[in-house]
Amino acid sequence: MGGRVGLKGTDGPEVLARARALGAEPVSGLRAARALAELRGVAVLAAPGAMGAEPCAAAGLACAVLDGVTPDAQGTREAARAMEAAGVALILFAGGDGTARDVAGVVGTRIPVLGIPTGVKMQSAVFATSPAAAGRLAARVMAGEARFREAEVMDLDEEALRAGRVSPRLHGVALVPEERALMQAGKAGAAVPDEAALDALARRIAGEMQRGRLYVLGCGTTMRRIKRAIGFEGTLMGVDVALDGRLLAADVSEAQLLRLTEQAPATAILGVTGGQGFLLGRGNQQLSAAVLRRIGRENLVVVAGAMKLAALDPACLHVDTGDATMDAELSGYIAVRTAPDRSAMIKVAA
Repeated sequence: MGGRVGLKGTDGPEVLARARALGAEPVSGLRAARALAELRGVAVLAAPGAMGAEPCAAAGLACAVLDGVTPDAQGTREAARAMEAAGVALILFAGGDGTARDVAGVVGTRIPVLGIPTGVKMQSAVFATSPAAAGRLAARVMAGEARFREAEVMDLDEEALRAGRVSPRLHGVALVPEERALMQAGKAGAAVPDEAALDALARRIAGEMQRGRLYVLGCGTTMRRIKRAIGFEGTLMGVDVALDGRLLAADVSEAQLLRLTEQAPATAILGVTGGQGFLLGRGNQQLSAAVLRRIGRENLVVVAGAMKLAALDPACLHVDTGDATMDAELSGYIAVRTAPDRSAMIKVAA
């Protein structure tokens, strides 16, 4: 819920209440239904209400419903425990890293799990690349066509993240379907040899900026180089907006971006999530389909280190905006700037 309003997640009741006060709306139900729509002819056991039964109904999928499960983290753990006791073949969950921790903390590697990506951070390697990919993978599991591997369950300290510190922690491992094309990798750090080229590129990009034009700057360490080259520190894990060589708005929400892009033309400068290859949909949900339509695909600039791109497997970038039409419009090939006078053409896949 916290992505589009500029929060770094919604772990805990206080942050959840703040997200709602800012106008956040839950997205897990719709994205879960999109995954479940890929399943046919399988027996499904679901948590009650919005935690499972309602997305099943929205997908036209019949299910048996667990009793006495509350809509919170404890309820997630209780549901996972009940599903293990019932002997399910796969636990399909919708959420982010916090939900992955809750599920894997109960079942370990005894039962395969698979995440429908609906969180903000999603550093763990237990998520499919999109809701539809999660549904297709689940169908393969139920058809007996999947192999499995162990994958790390990671999470970031949200309070540290809001303070500008990245503090990842390994919380355990889970058993997931082995399918590189449909599963995201775990988050990886930047390669050291890219640093000099990226510093020079950041200075070049800052010098190229046009007066009167908004520059929407994504999150991450590569984007922080550009923010510093412009002349401000900016938000490490948030989206900032620059105008005429200064910071105009820090850590913006989707609503703020929609207001700002009504007033002036805009360019969005984006980084690439190391190890995962995500361009949109992981930690930058403020850049929603509505905002991207205002900006236009032709005004997207992508920046990444050459070694980071070379390490991607498969060698493509992913987009998961929650809008299938927008994801299709973003698909194709895009130039990724890797140094002041160097770029690489990389495929973008939805």
